[in-house]
Amino acid sequence: MDREPAAAGDAIARPHPRVARRAATLSLLTLDAAAWCGGFLGAAWTRYEFELTPAACARTLAVALACAAGYAALTLLRFRVHGRHPVGSAGEARELATTTALAALATLVAVLPWAEHPVPATTPLVGGTVAFVLMAAGRAAWRARQERHRRPARTAERCLVYGVDAASERLVRALHGDPRSRYLPVGLLDDDPDNRDLRLEGLRVLGGREQIGVAVRATRAGTVIFSLSGSDPALLRDVRGRTLQAGATFKVLPPVRELLDRPIAATDVRDMQITDLLGRAQRVAELTVERSGLAGRRVLVTGAGGSIGSELCRQIARCEPGELMMLDRDESALHALQMSLHGRALLDGPELILADIRDAEGIARVIADRQPDVVFHAAALKHLTMLQRHPGEALMTNVWGTLNVLEACRDVAEFVNISTDKAANPVSVLGYSKRITERLTAHHAEQLGGAYLSVRFGNVLSSRGSVLTAFQAQVRAGLPITVTHPDVTRYFMTVQEAVHLVLQAATIGRGGEALVLDMGEPVRIADVARRLAAEADRPVDIVYTGLRPGEKLHEHLFGADEADSRPLHPLISHVRVPPLHPDEVRGLDPYADPDELVKRLAALCDVTGAALTVVPGQR
Repeated sequence: MDREPAAAGDAIARPHPRVARRAATLSLLTLDAAAWCGGFLGAAWTRYEFELTPAACARTLAVALACAAGYAALTLLRFRVHGRHPVGSAGEARELATTTALAALATLVAVLPWAEHPVPATTPLVGGTVAFVLMAAGRAAWRARQERHRRPARTAERCLVYGVDAASERLVRALHGDPRSRYLPVGLLDDDPDNRDLRLEGLRVLGGREQIGVAVRATRAGTVIFSLSGSDPALLRDVRGRTLQAGATFKVLPPVRELLDRPIAATDVRDMQITDLLGRAQRVAELTVERSGLAGRRVLVTGAGGSIGSELCRQIARCEPGELMMLDRDESALHALQMSLHGRALLDGPELILADIRDAEGIARVIADRQPDVVFHAAALKHLTMLQRHPGEALMTNVWGTLNVLEACRDVAEFVNISTDKAANPVSVLGYSKRITERLTAHHAEQLGGAYLSVRFGNVLSSRGSVLTAFQAQVRAGLPITVTHPDVTRYFMTVQEAVHLVLQAATIGRGGEALVLDMGEPVRIADVARRLAAEADRPVDIVYTGLRPGEKLHEHLFGADEADSRPLHPLISHVRVPPLHPDEVRGLDPYADPDELVKRLAALCDVTGAALTVVPGQR
């Protein structure tokens, strides 16, 4: 009860923003007028060899005030310097220099025609230069004072920032400019000899990784924040080890690509994640997505509640589509998706569509009613071992479900089918079903002439059911980490990379193709398990269980008859996909003998007879 009057009093005492802005402008113009007077007096005083008479002083002040008035008119009427750029910023300095030069030149032109110059001809030029220096110094002092007030409280934890690059510069600026920040930067670390003794935002580079212990003790820092975009995971592990050995806490700044289209903030500093240690260079930062390709268009995403589908929806929403429609058969997943997009989930908006792609008539009604321009098809069953045991479910959802969506989309301009690297040289039911969807998509591209294409990528990190998620669950439960084979490797992508590729496909993909992202080198699953075990707070065993039916020792990105062609982007390969007529899959029986059905699915992938008898673990 007592706080309400105080709050009201504060509201009354606090000036209106417009009033405060006018007051700040008036203060700056007063400062500038004083700078002009001081500059002109100084220029005239030195011109007269420090013997300025009262009359000359008066004339100089009059000319200075006239020049200051012209400067103020230029400032307020034309350039609007006060308020267009932050005070003391580089942008304000540029326009301040331009306005000062114009005012000084105008004064010089006005003085020259006089038979007896009221002030020496050099005074406007020299005085304008001095005035500019005084005005800039005043603004710099004001900004420094403001930054001191905005600095984190003395109770904030002292920290060192490892890495000198654009991201670390923005991080230091963000930490210094946030009074609520948990961290107060006190120094920098970097291994590049050229950066030694460099200063960044007032902080000095204290050394490289070898000097972490010394720097922590000298600055009394309690945390080291790693901020090097695209760095080698081996460097990350080494810096982390040295930091922990020095008794400090280790934090990381996520790569700038993960921060998308917003500035770096103090809250972006986080604990290290296993994805930071994977040992692969993530490529998404090098992919440029043309967001205007979806602006104003009606976009439908199937499987919107899944890991890929939900991230697709989040990134498509930033492209300002005319309408974003999110379809899934899982109402709880749609609820979570709407909550992540809007911060609320009333489930009453037309953007959410509860439907099953196995319902051909229902999907046809949805497409006909909502008339999307672009469809991203992410709905599918994806667990390899489960589908190996239930091939009929893979047929009904992955194959027939995709066919239902394709046939309902005959009037859709663009269709992007989400595939997998398991569709290249497939040996599993999952691979067979996704390869068939690529071929069905190519058939509709051939028949309809539209941009109907597929996107093929590897395992998505931290998605539901991914190997990394399973490993982390085992560690939390105190169980051994189970790995199928010591030498098994897989291609990994972050969900941001996967979605960037999908959005890129909608821009540069051509009908009948499968697009494949260059995912770097494959990652040894055993190495991931060992690194995760090393991060655990208790000893964790690693148990090898052997490859299961349908699993490869090493995945491929291209089939035996596919060429790696990159005509439009150095990181994206375009693979032609042979079309498959829908009648070839309509006659399959999902309830037939599982082994016989698997052979039929394999035959539809153009798999050779030798591949039909692949034993577990065969490359």
